[in-house]
Parts: sequence; C-alpha cells; structure tokens
Amino acid sequence: MPNQRPRVLSDIGALKALAHPLRQQLFTRLQRHGSATSADLAAEFGEDRGATSYHLRQLARFGLIAEDTARSSGRRKYWRSVPQDVRLPRHPADPETAAAVEEVGRQWMASADRDLAAYLSGPEAFGEFAAAAMHSFGGTTLTAEELVQFGEEYIAFLSRWCREPGQVSPGSRHISVVFHAFPTPGHGDAS
Repeated sequence: MPNQRPRVLSDIGALKALAHPLRQQLFTRLQRHGSATSADLAAEFGEDRGATSYHLRQLARFGLIAEDTARSSGRRKYWRSVPQDVRLPRHPADPETAAAVEEVGRQWMASADRDLAAYLSGPEAFGEFAAAAMHSFGGTTLTAEELVQFGEEYIAFLSRWCREPGQVSPGSRHISVVFHAFPTPGHGDAS
C-alpha cells in the first residue's frame, strides 16, 4: 500500500456496502488472511453460501475486494482484498452519508476493542509476540493543521510496513494497530 492515494469512502453505496456487519467481517477476513471462496467463507462464518456470495459481490461492486484470478478456476472463484488506504469522510454534510460513516466507524472501533480485549485476556498465549507488543498513551499540543499532518505521517509510516497476506515473512502474524488522535476533552486552547 505504499504511496497510494487515500480512498475516502464518500459514496453512499460503498459506505452502505461496508456498513453491513457480515460484509465488514468478510472484508476484514480477506485483508488479514488472504483470498478465499464464498464456500470457504460461508463455512467459516456459519452463513449461507448464496448469501455470502451475494455479500462478496457487493464488496467487489465498490472496489473493496476483487476476484483472485490467479487462484480461481472454472466455477471456483476466489476473492481477495484490494490493497488500499480506505478512509471515512471527516464531516459529511448529507445525513444519510453521516449515518453510514458513523456505523462503519463504530464497527471498526468495536472490532478493535474486541481484538484488544481478547489479547489482554491472555497475552501469554501469544509467546514472543506478547513480549514484542507495545501499548502507549501519550499526547502533544498541535494546531488543527498539524493534527492533520500528524495523522498523514502516521498512515504513511504504517503503510511502509503493510504486507499482503501472500507476501508475509515466515513466522509473522497479523498485528492490529489502532490509532486515535483527537482533542482532549476538558482542555481548552493551549494559547
């Protein structure tokens, strides 16, 4: 994903496609673990194969996933995530778009919270990765423009470390990285 232009999901159709909870799970699964068929994913998520196929086609319709033509053969179609810097619009004016943005953001945060809680409930199960994991809480004082730049620099840094599932080093595993940068409630202007 290095040097990719951000894709801001401002299209209500794409936002609604991603706001569906099962589609969100399918999208995340393909990002983290690589390509799979609708049958594989239906079995993994305990869903109907036809419904899973429909949801995959909806994600593909909006360019979030694509057919993995290198693995597909005949009627056996594999789907893969499309590497991209997907972002939500900051302040959509349209109420329907704002509601979809809020739902997708809520799902992203709930997923991050679940992953963190699961990890913290038994970090010893992660062996050397638990010793390498990092948690940090800090802050700084920035202008709004600096905050935007700070966020862009963070994403650029993270992008340098992104690898597609088929390009991982031996012994590696998916690492969740959650970033929040927001004005601290209860603290007025620094000036």
